[in-house]
Amino acid sequence: MDWLYKPDVCLPLFLPFFFFLLSPHLRLSLSLCKDALALSPSPSPSPCLSLPAIWSFPLQFCCWRSIEMEFEGRYGQVQRQKYDCLLFDLDDTLYPLSSGLAAGCLKNIQDYMVEKLGIHKTKIPDLCNLLYKNYGTTMAGLRAIGYDFDYDDYHSFVHGRLPYDNLKPDPVLKSLLLGLPFRKLIFTNADEAHATKVLSRLGLEGCFEGIICFETLNPTHKTAVSDDEDDIEFVGSATPSSPGSRSSDIFDIIAHFAQPNPSAALPKTPIVCKPSEAAIERALELANINPHRTLFFEDSVRNIQAGKRVGLHTVLVGTSQRVRGADCVLESIHNIREAIPELWEADKMAEVNYSGVAVETSVTA
Repeated sequence: MDWLYKPDVCLPLFLPFFFFLLSPHLRLSLSLCKDALALSPSPSPSPCLSLPAIWSFPLQFCCWRSIEMEFEGRYGQVQRQKYDCLLFDLDDTLYPLSSGLAAGCLKNIQDYMVEKLGIHKTKIPDLCNLLYKNYGTTMAGLRAIGYDFDYDDYHSFVHGRLPYDNLKPDPVLKSLLLGLPFRKLIFTNADEAHATKVLSRLGLEGCFEGIICFETLNPTHKTAVSDDEDDIEFVGSATPSSPGSRSSDIFDIIAHFAQPNPSAALPKTPIVCKPSEAAIERALELANINPHRTLFFEDSVRNIQAGKRVGLHTVLVGTSQRVRGADCVLESIHNIREAIPELWEADKMAEVNYSGVAVETSVTA
C-alpha cells in the first residue's frame, strides 16, 4: 500500500461512482473535498485529481474511511442480526392447549395401549407417566420396554380420531409469521400427516420452509424390537413380527421404579425424538441450522432445556412463568411481536439500509 505516500497520487475516477450509495451529508463533504483538491496545481493534465504531497495521505485516508464507515453503518447491521432461523414446535405451541387436541391424543394413546397392546387398563396411568418421563414420548417408551407395533399404525390410531375441527384458521398468526424475515421451520415429534393437517386447519401452509417430523428423524420404520439389546439404541432388527409381545419379553418399568434403589439400567429406545439432545442436534444438522443463531419456540419445559443445552436461544410458549433454560416466555404465540420486537427490527433496518440504493428495473408495456 505504498501508493498512499507518493507525493503526486490520483484519486481513482470510479470514486464518484459510490456517491449515489452514500448519504447526502457524506456526498456534500466529499464534494467539498473534491473542490478543494481541484484548486491545487497539477504539473500535467490528468483524468484524475492531483494532490500535493502534504495533502495526499490525510485526504485519501479520510475519503476512503468515510466511505467505509458509511457502508458499515448502512449495510453492516443487517449482517450482524442475532438470528437467521426460527424453529417452531407444533402442538400446543402454534395453537392453544385449550383446543383439546392434547387431551384427545392422550386418550387415544391409552386406548391404543389397551386395545392393540393388551395392557391392563389399571396399569395405564402409571405406565404412561413413567414412559413419558423417562423416554420423552409414550411411543418411544413402549418401544424401549419391548412392545412391538407398526409406527404408521400407531400414528394413524392416535391422530386419526383427534378433534381437528377445533382448530380454526389463524390469520393473525399467519400475518406475524409471514412478516418475519428469517428461515422458519416446524420441529415436531408427530408424524408428517398430523403436522400437515394441523398447519392446514390453521391456514399456515406456506409459512414454513419445511417440517422436521417423526419420519425425518426415524427414516427406518421398524415393526419389531431387536433380539440384540445393543441394537435397540437406534435401529434394531429389520425382521418384523406380529403386533404385541409376550409378557416375559416386556421390561416391567413400574416394578423397576417401585424398588427403593433400582440398579438395573433402563432399556434404550430405537426412536429418536425430543427431548433427546441427540435428536435436536440431528434435526439441526439435517436442516443446516446454526443453533447459536436460531430461536426455538416450544411449550415443553424439557424440550426447552434440552434445546438450550445444544446452544439454541429459547422461547417457552403457553406460560408467563420464566423457567430455567428459557430465554423468553410467551403466554401465547400471538404475543411474539410484543415480547420480541427485535425480530421485526431486522426487516426495518434492511429497508432503511437499502433505501438509498438505486435499482434498475425493466418495464414491459
